Amino acid sequence: MADELWVGTSWKMTKTITQGRAWAREVAAVPVPDGVTAFVLPPHTALAAVRGCVPPGHRLLVGAQDAHWSAENEWTGEVSVQQVADAGADLVEVGHSERRLGLGEDEDVVARKVRAVVDFGLVPLLCVGEPAAVRQAGAHVDHVAAQVTSALALLEREEVYDVLVAYEPVWAIGPKGAPAEPEDVAPVIAAIREAVGRSAEGASALGVLYGGSVTRDNATAMVSGAGVDGLFVGRAGWTARSFLDIVSMVGRHAGDR
Repeated sequence: MADELWVGTSWKMTKTITQGRAWAREVAAVPVPDGVTAFVLPPHTALAAVRGCVPPGHRLLVGAQDAHWSAENEWTGEVSVQQVADAGADLVEVGHSERRLGLGEDEDVVARKVRAVVDFGLVPLLCVGEPAAVRQAGAHVDHVAAQVTSALALLEREEVYDVLVAYEPVWAIGPKGAPAEPEDVAPVIAAIREAVGRSAEGASALGVLYGGSVTRDNATAMVSGAGVDGLFVGRAGWTARSFLDIVSMVGRHAGDR
């Protein structure tokens, strides 16, 4: 398990620049507890503005929700890893199920994006997770392990240590998601760690997080009982107060590790 605990949130397609600045200023006014690193993934339009509200040295990182794998300039409407880095990104989310299922991003695309993020010196936040039908069929562990293996296929062993993995079961995310229990999550987290080790000659990831209907009500149980290195929060992180509450909860657990 990683020494550091992580708490992050993605705003998806929400918040204007003004709203993003307000959130960032409120969160950045509070120190992140020792043993915890926090992060936020604004929409591309607000990335630079949010970065500008975080003082140097604060343990709140800023990331991008996606970036294209190519360094060339022919992909209309896309943004490159270099561009999100220039806007202030420390990490880049890759492989979210909404992009896999809704936009047709296959395992090859995910692997290329992971490779590109590492090439530019940023941290890939690799999202993996199974649909409800796969879980119901009992194939979820193999499904997620295969996603991990394919996503890391283009990396060298030493590069895997800089990858964050977020387990987000598709059935648990979104407004209609069903919250998972720690006992639902723990076997998959263990399988992710095993898949990383098999893919990279015993290497380990920077951290393995859980995301999916995380709230203030279940954050403590999940971070203490599922074998995770932190939480990737959805809607519960969209208000600064709620996000800070979850960071504080995780901070209390970090002191016990």
